[in-house]
Amino acid sequence: MWRIGELARMTGVTERTLRHYDKIGLLAPTAVDRASGYRWYGVAALSRLERIRGLQRLGLSLRDIADLIEAPDGHVRQAVRETVADIHRHIAALAQVADRAEDYLATPMSILPQQATVGARHLRVRHLTVEHPSEIASVCAAGPTTTLLTWLRARPDGGFTAAVGTGRAGERLTLPARTVVRAVVPPATGIIDAGQHLFDWLHRHHLTITGPTVEDHLTDADGNRATVIEIPVRRPIQAAI
Repeated sequence: MWRIGELARMTGVTERTLRHYDKIGLLAPTAVDRASGYRWYGVAALSRLERIRGLQRLGLSLRDIADLIEAPDGHVRQAVRETVADIHRHIAALAQVADRAEDYLATPMSILPQQATVGARHLRVRHLTVEHPSEIASVCAAGPTTTLLTWLRARPDGGFTAAVGTGRAGERLTLPARTVVRAVVPPATGIIDAGQHLFDWLHRHHLTITGPTVEDHLTDADGNRATVIEIPVRRPIQAAI
C-alpha cells in the first residue's frame, strides 16, 4: 500500500484533492493508522482514483461521478452523451457571444441593440409629415414622455410620415405582440446617428423590419432624458436545402 503522499506523486493528484475525495465520500483510504493518522491506499483505491480522473476528463462533475462510478457502462455512456450535448450548447452560446463582440468591435456603434419579445400596445396617435429628421426634436419636447412612430426602413432622403402619441385623443393604433430590437439612446448620442447605426445593425444581422419603429422619449423628475427605440423584426425564411 501507499501513503497519501506517495499516491499523490504516482498519480499527479494533490494530497488536498485526495483528502477532499475522502471528505465527500468518493475515495476513502484503504486503511488509516490509528496511532499516526496516516492514510494508506491500496490497488483498489488506485484503480478507483484512475476511474474518477477518467470520468472527469469526459466532462462529468464529481456529483455525477459519485452516482456513476459503480454504475453499468450503459448508464455512464448515457451521462456522457448528455454532458456532450450540454457542452455543444455551451459552445454555441459562446460562439454567439463572440460574434456579437466581434461585430461591436468591428463597427462604430453608439448604441447596444438587444432583441426582446414585447406585448401588445394600444395607442392613440396623430399622424404628421416630417420634412427632416431634425424636426423630431421639437415634436418630442411637448411633455415628459412622448411616443413617436415611424415607418422607415433606412435613413430618410426626404420627408416621411410619422405618428405621435396623443394620450386619450386621436386615432386608435394597436401594435401586436412582437419581437423587437431595442436600444436605449442616451442624450449624448444623437437620435439620427443612433437610428442609422441601428438600421445598419439590422442589415448586418439579416433582420427584416415588420412594422413601425417606436421611439419613447423619456424624461424623469430630475430632468434626465433618454430615448428607447424598438424596431419589430423577423429573420428571413431560409429556403430548404
